[in-house]
Amino acid sequence: MEITLDKHSANQASVKITLNEADYQPKVDAKLKDYVRKANIKGFRPGKAPVSMVKRMYGTSVLVEEINNLLSTTLNDYLKSQTFRILGDPLPVFEDADKIDWKEQKDFEFEYKIGFVEDVKVNLEGSLEVTAYSIKMDEKEVDNTIENLRSQYGKMTNPEVSEENDFLYGDLKSEDGSFEKTFSLPLSKVDKKSLKKFTGLKKGDSVEFDPSKTLKEDLASTLGVTEEEAENLKGNYTFTVQNINRTELAELNQEFFDKLFGEGQVGSEGEMRDKVKSIMSENYNKELKVFSDEKIKEKLIANTNIALPESFLKEWLLKANEGKVTEEQVEKEYPIYAKQLAWTIISNTIGKENDIQAEHEDVIEKTKEMIREQFASSGLGAQLEASMDMFVDNYLKGNEGQNYMQMLTSVQNDKVLSFVKEKVAVIEEEIGLDKFQELLAN
Repeated sequence: MEITLDKHSANQASVKITLNEADYQPKVDAKLKDYVRKANIKGFRPGKAPVSMVKRMYGTSVLVEEINNLLSTTLNDYLKSQTFRILGDPLPVFEDADKIDWKEQKDFEFEYKIGFVEDVKVNLEGSLEVTAYSIKMDEKEVDNTIENLRSQYGKMTNPEVSEENDFLYGDLKSEDGSFEKTFSLPLSKVDKKSLKKFTGLKKGDSVEFDPSKTLKEDLASTLGVTEEEAENLKGNYTFTVQNINRTELAELNQEFFDKLFGEGQVGSEGEMRDKVKSIMSENYNKELKVFSDEKIKEKLIANTNIALPESFLKEWLLKANEGKVTEEQVEKEYPIYAKQLAWTIISNTIGKENDIQAEHEDVIEKTKEMIREQFASSGLGAQLEASMDMFVDNYLKGNEGQNYMQMLTSVQNDKVLSFVKEKVAVIEEEIGLDKFQELLAN
């Protein structure tokens, strides 16, 4: 057996494996003898068929199977012994596959394309500066959130006369009769200049307006029509009220507090406000942490400058997902994949060089945190904790074990990022919601 490596570039190569008869024949002979013992061939007692007949019937398929097994083992062992990191899977070269004579040929040569990276060096010493953002809560935003919560838990009524923020259920008709639609019109969507037209209405009242001017935002979704249909909703239309719907805000009482946070968790309006503010702040800061972590990854990727074997990886992605994706889709999604792959290489390098490793106990704790967050507003409390081990076990065993591997990777990334933050210059910055939205929009 002979194995040769031919590097075409800094990140792509081919591996050739040459096999002679001595490499595979002993295993082929052993497999055929086993077939003789087990074969049930018509006209012969079990195990008594001639070896020549068994070889004639199964020889080629056994030869192909044993050579494939030998190639797989040999290639894997060879690649594991190399110093570079293999990306994707080796791609067999099939150019001369149809020329193989399995019945007469004794020596075989097989070729595989591989993609790899080597000499990855991550420099964390004084070369990286990151910003850690935290949210400064706007009291007006807290007020709006509380009002929305009161609306969600409020009571639906049908008043006689319409007011701002009501919903008018009725029929919209065009002047020429070409369009007619029954729907619920939220007055919050009506242009402020036109809002007066829609207040003070009763059942059976009608109002004339131009939808394209009066309902400027989200016209299609408001009316429940396609974007193309919405483009044509111009001119004079008449809306006739069938019913008026209004949500009365929930009272700020113990019943409301218990519905929001669980029984007895909050006992006053002040405590409720503090709780809402705390939850909002926590949620915003979680998003900011994700944002900051992504920026750290981007800077590390830019600084490390990993040269990925792009053409090889695109070919591998296409073949690994054969029938599921097109070349155009691979081309479009490749930048995202390349970024994730580059970060994985960097994370693994940092982890290996600094002995950072996710432990089973870390996975359990992170899973518990995730479950607590999911049930945060359920009010289960002690009941949840009593059944926590069962929840964790069920989750980690789910999706054929993939949930566990994903959580393990998440823990490893958290540990690596924590290590990186200790090594780089971190600038603390408190921002308002406007800056928060601006950051996440970019």
